[in-house]
Amino acid sequence: MIQLLFGDRKAWPDYEAPLTRALSASGLGVAVGTEAAPETVDYIVTSPDGWITDFAPYCRAKAVFNLWAGVEEITGNSTLTQPLVRMVEPGLREGMVEWVTGHVLRHHLGLDRYIKRTVPHWDYAAPPLARNRTVGILGLGELGAASAQALAGLGFHVIGWSRTKKDISGVETHGGPTGLDAVLGASDIVVLLLPATPSTENTLDAPAFSRMRKGVVVLNPGRGTLIDDDALLGALETGQVAHATLDVFREEPLPPAHPFWAHPHVTITPHVASATRPGTASEAIAENIRRGESGQAFLGLVDRGAGY
Repeated sequence: MIQLLFGDRKAWPDYEAPLTRALSASGLGVAVGTEAAPETVDYIVTSPDGWITDFAPYCRAKAVFNLWAGVEEITGNSTLTQPLVRMVEPGLREGMVEWVTGHVLRHHLGLDRYIKRTVPHWDYAAPPLARNRTVGILGLGELGAASAQALAGLGFHVIGWSRTKKDISGVETHGGPTGLDAVLGASDIVVLLLPATPSTENTLDAPAFSRMRKGVVVLNPGRGTLIDDDALLGALETGQVAHATLDVFREEPLPPAHPFWAHPHVTITPHVASATRPGTASEAIAENIRRGESGQAFLGLVDRGAGY
């Protein structure tokens, strides 16, 4: 019998039924629960909110599955020497695509001028066609690539950037420092979907904002550390950035006194762009256990050197 230890007691009530079903359907013979002797554990499910902080006793474990897509809060744990797997599941991908396309369309169509209208005013202004609007995606991993392709499918001119250049059908891609400048300088709307690593912190700082088109819109459903908050506020004040829609922050919940709350050109959503869904996440966990038992590579295996 394969032993799976679920190391997040707070999340367990939501996962117990769907994970039990998914493991049963796999036919692998997996026992799962929130307690097990460390020496009997084959796989671990955890999260930064989980109770396991010392992974050293789990010497038999073949992998640790993170419930979140982001792993920056766990990669620094020196006791975690087992293979670490970030969550890759359809619910995360679909949720992010829906958030990104929804907010891109909001700004592309200029919906705020109608939604926020307080007096009768026939404000006729036809938006450009999507093909005449350039959307830049910074980060072309699982979520970034899916969002880029969805926007391209709607007709937008989509350009993307990643540390190393990738090939994505229908998307103009760039890599490296010069590629980042090219994407920043050409985009009407910029979407941040990079991982949080030391090299990505403050990707959008004052010099980066100055290289962008006047009146650019910034969407950040990625990580709060990708943006220098003070630099963004400065760019908003000068009109260099017309609007920022932010889903993630350096401190969460965002403190009530933070200037983002009161800024007329900032939209805040409470880290809801993409959430792990217990049903589809359970299926992803079961699939990765199947892969581990058959000697296949895990889906979402973290590169410790890169940090994601």
